[in-house]
Amino acid sequence: KMIIRVAGTTILMIIFVLLYLTFRRFADAVIVMASVPFALVGGFWLMYALGYSMSVASAVGFIALGGVAAEIGVVMLVYLNHAVEARRQSQRLATQQDLIDAIIEGAALRVRPIAMTVAVIIAGLLPIMWGSGTGSEVMRRIASPMVGGIITATLLSVIVIPTVYLVVLRRRLSP
Repeated sequence: KMIIRVAGTTILMIIFVLLYLTFRRFADAVIVMASVPFALVGGFWLMYALGYSMSVASAVGFIALGGVAAEIGVVMLVYLNHAVEARRQSQRLATQQDLIDAIIEGAALRVRPIAMTVAVIIAGLLPIMWGSGTGSEVMRRIASPMVGGIITATLLSVIVIPTVYLVVLRRRLSP
């Protein structure tokens, strides 16, 4: 169990450093990293519903889920940054409502790609969860955290990340 904790912590630290290097802003890296634990909640819920206990295989599923959740959050943040910057460049970012409109525009552009990503991941993992045969018990424990977590990661990235981004950006832009 100690190895799983150390590996998980190390991976989260590496993800954070890479996010910081990508965005060059501490707040943006924190927004994405804060979304990862909430995405993992769905994985725990599905594992609990299926009666699975934590194992090395499920830890691998959670590690993969953390990467996918971070990726979804990164792409959402990139779209939000791009929409706000486009408004700023065209000098249409004068009021709080302009900021909200820019964030809604950026988030709306990302909904379809997120939905497609989630559909493909779930379509690929459901046969693994329902499969039988050699190795299926292990594979189910890898797939179940990902299926449960990808659902909460999607809801989180579409609703919570834009909201938190608005709060952070308001503070950054206020005098």
